[in-house]
Amino acid sequence: MTTSYPAELTIEPWTTVPTGAKVRVPGSKSITNRALIIAALAEGKSHLTGALDSDDTRVMVESLQRLGVDVNHDPANATIDVVGQLGRIPNKEVELFVANSGTSLRFLTAMVALGHGTYKLDGVARMRQRPVSDLLAALNGLGAEAKSDTNNGCPPVTLKASGLDGGYAFVKGDVSSQFLSGLLMVLPYAKDTTSVEVQGTLVSKPYVTMTLEVMEAFGVRIGHKSDKRFTVDPGRYRGRPYAIEPDASAASYFFALAAITGGSVTVEGLGTSSLQGDVAFVDLLEHMGCRVERTKDTTTVHGGPLRGIDVDMNAISDTVMTLGVVALFAQGITRIRNVGHIRHKETDRIAALATELRKLGATVDEHADGLVIIPTPSITPAKIATYDDHRMAMSFALAGVKAPGVTILEPGCVAKTYPGFWDDLARLRG
Repeated sequence: MTTSYPAELTIEPWTTVPTGAKVRVPGSKSITNRALIIAALAEGKSHLTGALDSDDTRVMVESLQRLGVDVNHDPANATIDVVGQLGRIPNKEVELFVANSGTSLRFLTAMVALGHGTYKLDGVARMRQRPVSDLLAALNGLGAEAKSDTNNGCPPVTLKASGLDGGYAFVKGDVSSQFLSGLLMVLPYAKDTTSVEVQGTLVSKPYVTMTLEVMEAFGVRIGHKSDKRFTVDPGRYRGRPYAIEPDASAASYFFALAAITGGSVTVEGLGTSSLQGDVAFVDLLEHMGCRVERTKDTTTVHGGPLRGIDVDMNAISDTVMTLGVVALFAQGITRIRNVGHIRHKETDRIAALATELRKLGATVDEHADGLVIIPTPSITPAKIATYDDHRMAMSFALAGVKAPGVTILEPGCVAKTYPGFWDDLARLRG
């Protein structure tokens, strides 16, 4: 998909309220990239439907192809065909560029440890600030030789791989759940049973649950007790047709749209059967005063007078910025807690959110692990910096729907996960 974006985009306030609006957002980035890794390791062919076409998923597809995996991506039909390699990495000397895709970096780093050769992974300048040392330490404990080339615990990363031995692995859980997810997906191809112990508090737990469910769909079920210990026996995935559901994080912007306009929006294909923890974002909107209708395959939010809330968003931290903008239009104070790990995302999301909310007139107290947001009676027109972070652009666009003078700088950053966001937003406006 090739999309042209302007250098900046001023959002025109909506003069009508969306009533009965329906949208189907693209496939889940998190599920697409997990399914790609697992399908590449499987026995036989897999046919992925509903797959996301975005910068992050293209990075994953291209990296797998460089590793020698047969991957055929058809963006027009949202399908990806993968020929599984039975846990092998065909090519032995490969350099991978993962741009600013954290999932690609962490999952591919774990995957290439199964190979026999030397693998280098690097990304953009921001990626060179994103931590990966906890994953490298775990892989080294399982027989890999993995290091940060600059010895700062961040990319570029080099692995000299000869397969994984299994045994015991320890991984910290307080920076990113992707370290644990990356390990779990590749460990069925270790030489022996592996026990993985999580040290510290595991953040974003629903994403690990998602990982386990995708693994099970491809034929591997692992044992685990609470969120601290996981046991992975040698096994193999089986290639299969696999449908990827719409992205719940992307859906949060349209749920929030209903909340702040007082209208109603239905997201199709995303309901109570979802694998994604971020569907719980609508629970927060419900607490703020919205009415939510849920079916197995749809979720509808009806907006209403909003009130501030005090909420721990550790489990659904990708929606922190969405809620931060919704808080601008609520009565009273909103407090977001226990999300210190999002300082290590595409940008320091706590600092970025606080800075841009203040531009719009809100009073914001920034804390190590969250924010306190006091809304303003009237929004101040402002140019919103996006920090090359897709979620900043999509979240703050919502403020412009309600108030005049909101301009999004570098709106093309949405291509990371949702290239058609601006078109879908315009269609809902009618």
